[in-house]
Amino acid sequence: MLVNFPFTDLTGRKLRPAVVLAAGDYHSDIILCQITSLDYGDREAVAIDPVSDFGQGTLAKPSFARPRKLFTANESLVIRVVGTLKAGRLDAIAQAVMNAIAGR
Repeated sequence: MLVNFPFTDLTGRKLRPAVVLAAGDYHSDIILCQITSLDYGDREAVAIDPVSDFGQGTLAKPSFARPRKLFTANESLVIRVVGTLKAGRLDAIAQAVMNAIAGR
């Protein structure tokens, strides 16, 4: 999905794709993981192929999920859904997030 992802210092935001990791407590909040077209040298970044990693939809170019770039937002902030990742790629992103949180 596309969402205005906030900068970590909250000085601005950028429209970018994000992976929904989970629904929050009130079912109107979602936990998101940033997707970017650059890996920024992040060795934890999970590559996303715009064709083979999607069950439906696509991204414009090869991209990366950044497991340390998480954000909770209300569903109303979603601009549009761009696609659905296949279960295997979503699992890889979720595992990378869990590893980052655990400090591995």
